Amino acid sequence: MTASQDHTAAPARQPLDRRLSVAPMMDCTDRHYRYLARQISRHTLLYTEMVTTGAVLHGPRPRLLGFDPMEHPLALQLGGSDPAELARAAEIAQVWGYDEVNLNVGCPSDRVRTGRFGACLLKEPETVAAACAAMRRACDLPVTVKTRIGVDDVDSYDHLLAFVDRVAAAGVSSFALHARKAWLQGLSPKENREVPPLDYARVRRLKADRPQLEILLNGGLQTLHDARAEIAAGVDGAMIGRAAYADPWMLADADPWLAGRPAPCAERRQVVDAMVAYARRMQACDVPVKRVAQHMLGLASGLPGARHFRRHLSEHTRADDAAPERIAEAWDLVEAAVTRAEAKRAAA
Repeated sequence: MTASQDHTAAPARQPLDRRLSVAPMMDCTDRHYRYLARQISRHTLLYTEMVTTGAVLHGPRPRLLGFDPMEHPLALQLGGSDPAELARAAEIAQVWGYDEVNLNVGCPSDRVRTGRFGACLLKEPETVAAACAAMRRACDLPVTVKTRIGVDDVDSYDHLLAFVDRVAAAGVSSFALHARKAWLQGLSPKENREVPPLDYARVRRLKADRPQLEILLNGGLQTLHDARAEIAAGVDGAMIGRAAYADPWMLADADPWLAGRPAPCAERRQVVDAMVAYARRMQACDVPVKRVAQHMLGLASGLPGARHFRRHLSEHTRADDAAPERIAEAWDLVEAAVTRAEAKRAAA
């Protein structure tokens, strides 16, 4: 079995707990980041990067869709607009053992715009409804939608409500809303994550007006405290993006909240040891250590020695034949810095 062929059937399906999830992010939430996240939280819902229907139907599925059984619960995010193609992709997702299929109606990049999927679909509720209905017919998985609250000049609350109502009529009951509009002209994907103002009130209003739907809020959330505050304010769940990538240890408080259980790793050193073993297993399957290490740069966030940790990882896992032990060496620098800081405080 290769590194990209260890998918497995999902456990007996239970209703997914979507109170906390890590948003799908291109170049971030690949299988290696997700394995890292699972060392810190077993109960946070994880998403893949967006995978286009063309890639699912015609690309190397083991590489694109493979995941470790530990990554459950796990949702596959799809990009596309053709109902037949999306239906076939959803069917494949079920065969591969995913727990949910999510349709991207939020990505504002040029590539998705020219491919007629992503945020531009917010202007086409009938297309999205037809696609979701086809996916639901093709699989037994929950079909969900992640969308912006508006796009270009189509950004009224009435349009958002009508869009959600039309898609809900096709059988979708769970929506994750990035609480910013998207500008398809003039802003880069990065700027679209930062420039349009956040409007949490619109997402809360949607939940109040459609209490029967599951409404998740995404965009700008930095901590688990932020997530819990938004749930207390009325939404059903929170989806954290870049903050959970930049500081994956923030998820250490997730399982006590979600399941009343301690985090699987009590200390970050345990996470490092697990990732060294994982990197060794991946290397045996021709995956360079740097593919694993690149997602660990934020693990030392907030600790003395964090800068040295990042530098050591970046410099010493760069070669294709770098040893997994380079990851442990980088963490040794953090532990040494922590020891020095504690000694300094004790002597003060």
